[in-house]
Amino acid sequence: MTAVLLARVQFALAVGFHFLFPPLTFGLSLAMLVLETMHSRSGEQVAGRASAFLVRILGLVFVLGTATGITLEFSFGTNWSQYARFVGDVFGAPLAAEGVFAFFLESVFLGVLVFGRGRVSRRMYWWAAFFVFFGAHLSGLWIIIANSWMQTPAGFAIEGGKAVLVDFWAAALNHSTLIRYAHTVAAGWVTGCLFVAGVAAYYLLKGRERREAALLLRVALPVFVVASFAQVLLGHQHSVQVARTQPEKLAAFEALWEGRTRAPLALFGAPLATEQRTFLYVGIPGLLSWLVHGDADARIAGLADFPADERPPVFVPFISYHIMIALGFLFVGLSIAALVLMAGRRVHQTRWFLRSLLLAIPLPHLANQLGWIAAEVGRQPWVVYRVLRTAEAASVTVSRGQIVFTLLVFAALYALLGAVFLRVLLALIRKGPSGVVPALPEAQSGGEVADGAH
Repeated sequence: MTAVLLARVQFALAVGFHFLFPPLTFGLSLAMLVLETMHSRSGEQVAGRASAFLVRILGLVFVLGTATGITLEFSFGTNWSQYARFVGDVFGAPLAAEGVFAFFLESVFLGVLVFGRGRVSRRMYWWAAFFVFFGAHLSGLWIIIANSWMQTPAGFAIEGGKAVLVDFWAAALNHSTLIRYAHTVAAGWVTGCLFVAGVAAYYLLKGRERREAALLLRVALPVFVVASFAQVLLGHQHSVQVARTQPEKLAAFEALWEGRTRAPLALFGAPLATEQRTFLYVGIPGLLSWLVHGDADARIAGLADFPADERPPVFVPFISYHIMIALGFLFVGLSIAALVLMAGRRVHQTRWFLRSLLLAIPLPHLANQLGWIAAEVGRQPWVVYRVLRTAEAASVTVSRGQIVFTLLVFAALYALLGAVFLRVLLALIRKGPSGVVPALPEAQSGGEVADGAH
């Protein structure tokens, strides 16, 4: 492997591990905010215990997400110093804003949630829950702005061999920011709320924590259903945006070797770039043209329409993109089952459905990882689309041996962190809401309903 490829592998490992946590934070903070609102309005102890239980898990997820995110920013200065020099004026702004406006907001008020129950007023505690929810989603927005600028750069000029910011709003609200952010938020809500629903299903299957489990399921399942259906539309709109702004990426997603009218939508296949063929191909003629342009006879650009040295790899984006979509429709199927069972008030008694929720907990994480892989590998050979090639962005003084050493250290460290995270998380789940929070502090009890602001 070359030093550049090793640096890419190391960054992929670091960001892949980190990306396990932010989407989970989105859904957990939303469920926690809903529960805290219920507790604030009614003083219901069950809602308070369920919320406090999620706060403990959210605190654990936040710690791991923060620890693994910091290493990403350092890596820009180690393995990707040419990239940092070239885009620092543009790329640094959203990263700094994420730290100043979002990270500190989220971390300070998460501290209030973890340590302040019973020590601050119920009104203040609810606002802390809201600011944690808001801060988590604001943090995600800044990161998406930074990454979207790499996908569809705008609002900059090249001066002295560097990218210089000339229009902040054009850079921030570039062609892909808003749809990618909506797509990511929906994915996070699917991830976090399926986790909550799966944990609640575990308690119902075990016949324990029944009141808290029923409430967790009542809060998380509707959000999961709505987000799963919304993700179909958002994913479609995101693909249309890719077709218009990064057409070679869409060609790789669909293994479309030649541009053509009535372009088919690929359902299955095994693309081989060296032969420019897709083995075992199954597709629907004209459907890709119709989905992108609303016209089955419209032309879609193929990989042959672009210079050979500007074409992305095909196999990895194709496989990642299609498995991600298959998982998305699996979540829709689970949502339809949930709707049917909720209509018949049979969710709690249907054990196969509860087992399905429990077993499905890891699947949104897999979909998130595959979506990220499709987006990033599909952007190659560019680190900043049609501005800076990945091969030109790496550090010139870091050797292969140094990257291999740090890669092995990272792998060992992440394995240890992952094991500790799972052990603590499973211990919290085994204890359950009543074990983690046996009773709410007096100041948060139902006796203060009249003082609540909600």
